[in-house]
Amino acid sequence: MLTSRRDAEFTEFVAARMTALRRVAYLLCQDWHRADDLVQAAITKLYANWHWASVMDHTEAYVRTILVREYLSERRSGWARRVSLDGVVPEQPVGQPDRDATLDLNAALGELPARQRATIVLRYFCDLSVEQAAHVLDCTPGTVKSQTAKGLGALRQALEPSEPNESDADGERRSAVAGGGKARSHG
Repeated sequence: MLTSRRDAEFTEFVAARMTALRRVAYLLCQDWHRADDLVQAAITKLYANWHWASVMDHTEAYVRTILVREYLSERRSGWARRVSLDGVVPEQPVGQPDRDATLDLNAALGELPARQRATIVLRYFCDLSVEQAAHVLDCTPGTVKSQTAKGLGALRQALEPSEPNESDADGERRSAVAGGGKARSHG
């Protein structure tokens, strides 16, 4: 009887948060299939510790911590370096206002190193404070701040509109004019 009540509570908790957990996992790993695997690993670990996790004040934060640490652990393992993904565009939720911007942001987020990506997801998608993100990532608040700054800088750079490039012949001609009109040879 006690086990069935425990299982029912666990099932209710996970069902209510499954969509949010999948979104966080997707933002971390950029692949829906891997996101499902991460969520599965996280909820399996949560179930193993449900006897005390269920009485915690912040069970959702606990499972999110498990999820992020599972992702970072996977990225450190050799598996992440051996497997290459095919680059298929992920499924997009219905009714998204600007799909192109979302795809650009997801692509830019996918290019960030694992710790920077985890920091950005925790700070801006999960809306955690610096201290809360530091606790999840098991690092200092200063590290969270620096990883956030580096990640945001890389995202800004990746999302800046590129300027139209002119042909090389025009570029060479302009630099010759700018250099006093003489083309210099270093030979």
